[in-house]
Amino acid sequence: MMHITLLDIPGAAIIDTERGGDARGSFARWFCQNELAGLLQDSIIRQINHSFTRERGTIRGMHFQHPPAAEKKIVRCLAGGVLDVIVDLRCTSPTFMAWRGIELSAENEHALLIPEGCAHGFQTLTDDVQLLYLHTAFYDPTFEGGLRYDDPRLSIAWPLPPTQVSQRDLRHPLLQDDFNGIHL
Repeated sequence: MMHITLLDIPGAAIIDTERGGDARGSFARWFCQNELAGLLQDSIIRQINHSFTRERGTIRGMHFQHPPAAEKKIVRCLAGGVLDVIVDLRCTSPTFMAWRGIELSAENEHALLIPEGCAHGFQTLTDDVQLLYLHTAFYDPTFEGGLRYDDPRLSIAWPLPPTQVSQRDLRHPLLQDDFNGIHL
């Protein structure tokens, strides 16, 4: 059975599952289209990705896709731990420009549903982190967008000093004062 905790950013949620076990080990359902239908609506999972990040303190993100390639994501930590951050970029959202950080770890087994129109990134809290991503749209580099992890307009409170950030992520522009969000 899946337990869904809605977050204050509309469409964002933490997904937990009940783990059953016996002398052999344990079993948990990590995805069920039927149980998540209320969150996914008509969306289906189109792509599954996996990342491995070697060093504690590394930041990846903040990434998003513009329409028509906007996507929902479900992110789960398979090894180690991260502070996973979403930023609401939807111009009509009551939480426009708000960010939330959720700790995801192999230990707590939370998954995070990130709605369309939100940027996503994370900082590793341990070495050797693995994340699994389920996407409702195919990646299309022509619709790719990104925010700087250290943008002063966002003031994201990363828990550790950054140890690694890709050149690609460092090239994301800072938000301009006239940024009015993403129209979905």
